[in-house]
Amino acid sequence: MHTVLEVPQGRFELRRLPYRQNELLQAWDAADEYLLHHLADADIPPAVANIVILNDSFGALALALHSHRPTAISDSFLSQQATRNNMEINGMPADNLQLLDSLSLPFAPIDYLLIKIPKNLGLLEYQLHRLRPLLKQGSKIIAAGMVKAMSANAWKLLQRLTGPTVPSVAVKKARLIFTTFDPQLTPPANPFPVSYPLEQSELTLVNHANVFSRDRLDIGTRLLLQHLPDNPDYRKLIDLGCGNGVVGLMLAKRLPDAQIRFIDESFMAIASARENFQQAFQGQRQAEFSVGDCLTGIAEDSADCIVCNPPFHQQHAVGDHIAWQMFRQSHKVLRKGGELRVIGNRHLNYHQSLKKLFGNWETLASNAKFVIIKAIKR
Repeated sequence: MHTVLEVPQGRFELRRLPYRQNELLQAWDAADEYLLHHLADADIPPAVANIVILNDSFGALALALHSHRPTAISDSFLSQQATRNNMEINGMPADNLQLLDSLSLPFAPIDYLLIKIPKNLGLLEYQLHRLRPLLKQGSKIIAAGMVKAMSANAWKLLQRLTGPTVPSVAVKKARLIFTTFDPQLTPPANPFPVSYPLEQSELTLVNHANVFSRDRLDIGTRLLLQHLPDNPDYRKLIDLGCGNGVVGLMLAKRLPDAQIRFIDESFMAIASARENFQQAFQGQRQAEFSVGDCLTGIAEDSADCIVCNPPFHQQHAVGDHIAWQMFRQSHKVLRKGGELRVIGNRHLNYHQSLKKLFGNWETLASNAKFVIIKAIKR
């Protein structure tokens, strides 16, 4: 796969995360190229312009604009780490870029707000609400995305929260949206975070904007909650890809002597999991919360049980590479006799991957759409 981005701002070596042999996908898309060409040809930022970039997948925009010392905001640990790695690969000083998570804000007023439209428009809605006070008369707001993934709702959202929008012509199946900031516009209230009562419990779950199934309990998790591990000998458990943390939370209630660790690559997921755990136990129980790349950095042979609901997409890219990474790393992190318990769509055939790694698998429950499988480290 081509790994060199050539744009008017320069030539950059870019790689995705997680790293894969024989990678089939680029670390940028035509929307990144379109936006960078526009900024070089038609709307050149002054050297002192304060540039804020939202949802830059692997650093293409940040690297190309590094001379402006931009601020890049993302909800993805992988995005931030890939950006750091790509800065190093290209010999760029780390202090040429400020990386912020999705719950943090820059300090200075924004001259250029450059947006890659995320798959989850709730995240964009939250971002626009939070950044609006930093926009000013004359702020440039340019959103970019691939036409097939850019719904009319994205345009309406920009218009409702920032001001009038004008779309560009499509180039290489990519499009830009130009927004004129309206300081007189009165936007609706920020709806995030949201919450809902957890069925058959006294709990209320808090969910930040980019959490999977933030408005209700998804049907896969509902099935998993009915078939959680209950072995009292399990003392160290990991909720991998934890989302709002409901699985680890219910494990903690079921196993009062266990240590629970919540891991996700989304900053908003970990914030939600932490808030939900603290609300449930009111400081009477402790847990660990980690934003990271699956189980990277977790000690081998250190866990008794890992429970996960692997994602099968990374933004708009669909694949099983993240699930395979979760399974492979789980095999290393589990102690001998430890259990990996997985839920997934039936058509994903996770049992085949588990058999290759663990040499065994067992179906614990299933319905028309989902299957719960466990594998034991021998």
